[in-house]
Amino acid sequence: MTQQRRRLDIILDDDFIDNLQSLELGELRDRRQVAADVESELSYYRRLLHGRMDLLNFELARRSGEETRSLIEALPQILGAGETAGGQSGRVRGEFDADLAGQGSRPVDVVLQDDFLTRISDMEVSELEEIQEILTETETSVSDQRRAVQRVFDTVQEEITRRYRQSVVDEIDDED
Repeated sequence: MTQQRRRLDIILDDDFIDNLQSLELGELRDRRQVAADVESELSYYRRLLHGRMDLLNFELARRSGEETRSLIEALPQILGAGETAGGQSGRVRGEFDADLAGQGSRPVDVVLQDDFLTRISDMEVSELEEIQEILTETETSVSDQRRAVQRVFDTVQEEITRRYRQSVVDEIDDED
């Protein structure tokens, strides 16, 4: 029985970028698109993790007396902290493929499925600190994966760019 691999695993396999020179341009474009899609999804997961981390950090600050507002009062500011004046870049798609959507047993899936936000006011500080550590470790892992995917994207893009440049040189040589 053949095991189906996640796109992330396929992209990060060395075979994905081996011998790019031998691939058709259409295949290179397809690989670049897959890498871009996975990078966007990982970026989305990072934002979800950061949102949870920000909420958790606020609750810990509130409990230590550094913050007097309730979590509900501070929610717009907490969730808006990462926004820029220009809004989103539009890179993140609204739909994701099942191999990355959080329904599995990977750490990011487990963390994103955890309902700790609904129980945050009832939890002990030690529990919150434990969750904070898990979120931080998961975010680090997702960020590492994202950087690796970006390197793959860049490698594929470099081959596409090389080919376009070569075709321009070839056209100039043909005109001479």
